[in-house]
Amino acid sequence: MWSAGSSATFSSAPERVGRDGRLRLRFERRGARTVLAACRGAVPLQVLAPLALPDPAAVVSILNPTGGLVGGDRLGIEVEVGPGAHACLTTPSATKVYRTTGPPARQEVLVRLARGATLEYVPDHTIPFAGSDFRQVLHADLDPEARLVVIDAFAAGRVGRGETWQFARLESALMVRDAAGWLLRDRFVLEPPIGWSGVGLAEGAPYFATVAAFGDIDWSALLEEACASAIAGSTGVRAAGGALARKGAVIRCLAASATGLGEALGTVWAVARRRVLGVPPLELRKL
Repeated sequence: MWSAGSSATFSSAPERVGRDGRLRLRFERRGARTVLAACRGAVPLQVLAPLALPDPAAVVSILNPTGGLVGGDRLGIEVEVGPGAHACLTTPSATKVYRTTGPPARQEVLVRLARGATLEYVPDHTIPFAGSDFRQVLHADLDPEARLVVIDAFAAGRVGRGETWQFARLESALMVRDAAGWLLRDRFVLEPPIGWSGVGLAEGAPYFATVAAFGDIDWSALLEEACASAIAGSTGVRAAGGALARKGAVIRCLAASATGLGEALGTVWAVARRRVLGVPPLELRKL
């Protein structure tokens, strides 16, 4: 206990804001079913119990019980899908990223797909609040006979409040490869203020997304059907895509509303499921 008049002082490093969330999932094929064989997580990452749906995929929702991401959060998700297994990862709702005056919120997803494995990584869109700083990357290593569908979707901010393009920084990267080398290396970095109405940016649309799919199919037919269906199925939606040099394709979607984005992505996902995975659309029945 310090005596009166003591000249002693305290000093310490500033307490770090944010949490280190970790999630490790392993899916295995057992008979005709895929099961979640291993799961280990640390807040702010956890999963809900797998959904019992009439579908070949084991459907699991990744949950952040804290309500969103804050500056300093560092999230790491590792997903392993074993031979012949089929997993679908989604989220219960959109991901919110809050304002920060310090370090960014970061998320890294590492995916490993074995021979004949299938993964659908289809989270809801991310909403970066004004002043937020969010940086994420997905790395995927695929066996030559594996299949992958990824959705990477965003809002320009809290659009309903008129808060658009006011985040400090938004960064996302999709990095996919197999034994022969890179299949896709796609990255964007957005740092307002900037003019968003120009060609090559969001062209005035407050919702935007990338859908990437990988497998051995006729990509020209998928692209034609998916883009045409997305545009026809929703108002205020634009979509275009192209085949990759090997085993994949990318589709970009722009939308005037969250509803339009959801409908367009649902349509593109359904086409990808049928043409790439050979299964019907999956109704997640989110509330």
